[in-house]
Amino acid sequence: MSRPSGRCRGSDRPKYDPAGADAMDDHDHGDDAGRVTAPMQEFTTGQVGVGLAVLLVGLVLTFGLALGLVGI
Repeated sequence: MSRPSGRCRGSDRPKYDPAGADAMDDHDHGDDAGRVTAPMQEFTTGQVGVGLAVLLVGLVLTFGLALGLVGI
């Protein structure tokens, strides 16, 4: 059996220099003007109601079944 050489994988890479971290940011970011993420989108009161109903059903099923099986 051969002994490990003591070198980790990737040890031939240059050491990380936090001062030069922006040097790796040389790719094109594209056009971010049209990008919209979920927390920024508007939602209706009806959607909030559906979400709360789903939450309540899930909580009742989770804790109701658990407490019912335990016998409380």
